[in-house]
Amino acid sequence: MPKLPVCSGNEAIRAFEKAGWIKDRQKGSHVSLIKKGMTVVLTIPLHKYLDKGLLRTQIRKANITVEKFIALLSK
Repeated sequence: MPKLPVCSGNEAIRAFEKAGWIKDRQKGSHVSLIKKGMTVVLTIPLHKYLDKGLLRTQIRKANITVEKFIALLSK
């Protein structure tokens, strides 16, 4: 499994949006993302650096691979 890159909350949100997720709402520094046909909600904090555990959990909830997430980050 490849290593997760260090990324900010905004970078992660842009990558998830490229995978079909859309911003639903924001409360404070947390943005909720939804996707049609999915029952889960991704909550991404707008921090300068995201913890790798949090990022890996959100990738798993989004039902994508780490490789695909890395590719979406670099697009």
